[in-house]
Amino acid sequence: MVPDVSTGSDSRGLIAYLFGPGRRDEHTNPHIVAAWDMAGAPDPGRDPAATYSQLARRLDHHVDLRTRELGGKKPPQHVWHCPVRTAPGDRYLTDAEWAEVARRVVHATGIAPEGDERACRWIAVRHADDHIHIMATTVRADGRRPRTHQDGRRAQAECRKIETEYGLRRLKSGDLTAPRAPTGAERAKAERQGQTVTARHWLRERAYAVAAAVHTEADYFTVLQSLGIKVKTRLGPESGDVIGYSLAAPGDTNSAGEPVWYGGSKLAPDLSINRLRERLPDQEIAHRPRFAADPAEPWRHTIAAIQTAHTALDSDDDATAQAHLAAFGDALYNIASATPGPHRAELRAAASAFNRARRSATRADHQAATALRQVAKELVYASNEPGGLAVALLFATVYLARAAAKWHEQRGHEQQAAAAEKAFRHLQAGYQQAAAPVLADLARRAPRAATASRYEQDVRAALPDHADRILADPTWTAMTTTLAHAETAGHNPRRLLAEAGAQRELDSAEHPAEVLAWRITAQPNRRTQAAHSRSIISGTSPMPPVPHPPAAPAAMSLEGRSRHR
Repeated sequence: MVPDVSTGSDSRGLIAYLFGPGRRDEHTNPHIVAAWDMAGAPDPGRDPAATYSQLARRLDHHVDLRTRELGGKKPPQHVWHCPVRTAPGDRYLTDAEWAEVARRVVHATGIAPEGDERACRWIAVRHADDHIHIMATTVRADGRRPRTHQDGRRAQAECRKIETEYGLRRLKSGDLTAPRAPTGAERAKAERQGQTVTARHWLRERAYAVAAAVHTEADYFTVLQSLGIKVKTRLGPESGDVIGYSLAAPGDTNSAGEPVWYGGSKLAPDLSINRLRERLPDQEIAHRPRFAADPAEPWRHTIAAIQTAHTALDSDDDATAQAHLAAFGDALYNIASATPGPHRAELRAAASAFNRARRSATRADHQAATALRQVAKELVYASNEPGGLAVALLFATVYLARAAAKWHEQRGHEQQAAAAEKAFRHLQAGYQQAAAPVLADLARRAPRAATASRYEQDVRAALPDHADRILADPTWTAMTTTLAHAETAGHNPRRLLAEAGAQRELDSAEHPAEVLAWRITAQPNRRTQAAHSRSIISGTSPMPPVPHPPAAPAAMSLEGRSRHR
């Protein structure tokens, strides 16, 4: 059961909508199921003899009486509106049950506490099977305003109780950090246009993807415009600095043919200009990481940063952990953009799902996660990954998403935990699609029996407590190829196994050889590193080129330009 509290100033307009036909004639049999006084509240839905405009004016007069008693001086935003909707698949409630829901919600939110004869006037209108709209004017009979502090949170808490008592699907409690949901009008518009998502949702996804890829605020607006998105900034009257911005999707207009604008903070709390600046400090291009000497380095550095994020979630520093979750949310967009293949759809779905898990009421210390955010940005400029490093990176994301779900669950962040779990499932599916052919190829290229036997001895010496499970793992044959590659790259297999095993515990790993194989894959090539160091000392290594901001995040441009045409 989902309540959605908002305020406004047009009581008659809201009444007209509630008792009208709806934007698609979806309102059937609109009528009042509960009110401050059922005897005193005229019900337009039960008086077919009167004209609609007369009914709206009459009800508006009764509901808005308190504001008229103030001499016609209405307080700002004096109309309180709260649709309450059951979850898909729930049974339909009767009018009597919806009436009880309405009374409990207005009591819980402070609009009309039970037994308070001077409380605000309110009505609850039902014009569909699965929801009601509660409308009130926030002026009491004594002229005071009601105490509605945190009314959205209190409405949610009451709905959780109602769900249990009525046997409805129990939804996850929120913490007021969720993005604003599309309105019914936005959903109806998307359906009329044959779109699968609303313009609000589409813009939010593009804004997150672009913010993840660019380095500066200026780049952010430039790339959004390159996607065909209209950008409107709001400047400070004295400083001339940008103090806010709004976006409009290509081709998304109102009835007058004007662009429909969405403010950054209205798309998502962390897309406001101030929250963006916390993650997009202006940086000199020369300070960006340079990995041109070894194309594999961006991938290895991102894997290492994700492992560091995993360690942050195990710490007691919630601000640092929250920062790494936000940075991981950015990284998922860049990983999806940089990783080609049929599994990309799962990775992009994971990035979208994780958006609800990237923030909570805990304030993030974004500086603590700068490393993860910056190395993930370099994936946008990197060439196609060499070898199985992309799979190793996906493997690391799977484990971090599961850790994120656990972290949120331990802190009572129900919606975030569910979102992280959903992202985990998408990442796991994407990993399995990408890993299967790579592991099969590694198994086909396994070294000779004598070499495999030597690696078996190394495993027993380096990881005696896990050796039997590692050698019995179906991935062991593929792991011998990985060890052979690492040995060729200058690593000592026994020492490398000990280091890989010490990165994190192996007891909970269902396939320990698979875990070790990807940890080993992420290790740098020692011989390449040594050669690069010698070339720098001798002065023969050229300075790699400095990348420029991309015109648009990879795999996003075409969709960005065609979504709303």
